[in-house]
Amino acid sequence: MNCTMSPEEGSALVPSAVSGVSPETSFTGGRRAVVAQEKTGKENQGDDSASPSRMQVLGTAPSTTGEARAPSLRFARSFSALRSFVVRIASVIACVVLWQLASTRGWHCVVQFHNVPPPSEVAQSARQLAHSPKIFSHLESSVQRIAIGFTLAAALAILLGLIIGRSLLAGDLLLAPLEVLRPIPAVAWIPLAILMFPTPENSMIFITFIGAFFPILLNTIHGAQTLDERLVFASRTLGANRLAVFREVILPGALPAIVTGLSIGMGTSWFSLVTAEMISGQFGIGYFTWEAYTLQNYADVVLGMILIGILGMGSSALIRHGGNRLMPWFHFEKQSA
Repeated sequence: MNCTMSPEEGSALVPSAVSGVSPETSFTGGRRAVVAQEKTGKENQGDDSASPSRMQVLGTAPSTTGEARAPSLRFARSFSALRSFVVRIASVIACVVLWQLASTRGWHCVVQFHNVPPPSEVAQSARQLAHSPKIFSHLESSVQRIAIGFTLAAALAILLGLIIGRSLLAGDLLLAPLEVLRPIPAVAWIPLAILMFPTPENSMIFITFIGAFFPILLNTIHGAQTLDERLVFASRTLGANRLAVFREVILPGALPAIVTGLSIGMGTSWFSLVTAEMISGQFGIGYFTWEAYTLQNYADVVLGMILIGILGMGSSALIRHGGNRLMPWFHFEKQSA
């Protein structure tokens, strides 16, 4: 058997003898070379990520990250909000123009518009009324009654709604009497309210309370009953007590329905208040509108109706805005859907 070895094989097997370096130094040098190659590979990978990739050269770009999509999403949402605002303003202007044409030209299509004051007369009446302190007294009285009656109704309705929605016994005891009272309109309560309360002011606040109470109550019950029970079970499993479950799970879960009930209740409370002011009030927007009708000042009648609509819409919008601030997770889910 040939045991001879070529010089190249000998130098490969005994690197220290050929190069004049000790074996330990040779091993360390080899290890350093491997580490240097790994660093060089990582640097090349970083350079490859920074440089245009082959996919980009071929026209197939990598997936866009969330940071890159965020400005475009914000722009799209801003544009959508602006477009909605412009469309709404345009629709209001179109309705006012149609109203002006129908009143001035006396259109007759089921409704006799020749008896309806046009927007130009209503605007002139609004300018005259703006210089009179009387309208501010009416506005202050109505807003104060709404604030008291609606606050009391919201507090009691939310409390009872959460109790009824989460307790079967409370539902059996309280829901049946409340369902009997719920279909009674607020107008039907006015004679009894005059008899029950010593002053007309308290009776009108009570009518406002009745108008707002039942919409808030029913929506709160619905929100508490439709809560996902798995959330309650999970919180109890993690060691939460009853108060913590109510505060951290039940109340936030029912909050979207509660806000909807508050918004609806605000509209019905304005309706009920105006009706009560027309019958037993001496100040307020409802009294102002009814007084203008008895004096045959029809432009002020329409102006009072417009003020009622603006106040109701503005108060409901404030409730929705406050609800969105209290429910950032719910607002985010709606935007993501």
